[in-house]
Amino acid sequence: MDQVIEFVGNHPFLIGSFVLLLTLFVRNETRRGGSAVSAQELVNLVNRENAVIIDVRDKKEFDQGHIVNAVNIPFANLSGRVDELNKYRELPMVVACKQGQHAGSAGTLLRKAGFENISRLTGGIAEWRNQNLPVVKA
Repeated sequence: MDQVIEFVGNHPFLIGSFVLLLTLFVRNETRRGGSAVSAQELVNLVNRENAVIIDVRDKKEFDQGHIVNAVNIPFANLSGRVDELNKYRELPMVVACKQGQHAGSAGTLLRKAGFENISRLTGGIAEWRNQNLPVVKA
């Protein structure tokens, strides 16, 4: 531990650069996939701004329970089916997946396709269910 403190004391420019780059990297990664919204914020977005929920889970998982009026486009097919979302271009979109692991990548893909108002559901459908919010089964 003493060596770490000594290293930091001897190399403030190097440590400062590392912290700055790490901060910029984290900021860039979180912005690429859209801002994170909680389940309650999602409810508010849907009720106040007619937000569209894009569920990127597989069809089988989607049929086992999904958020009301969610549009299902599996993550594996998203790049080929982006045109289906053009009718929602002016509305806020929230990407939801199983636990939040694909939502950032899906958000990045949608941003590259020209969609601007993209968010991602923090914790995915698992968090939605943990908060005992309603799901629809197909």
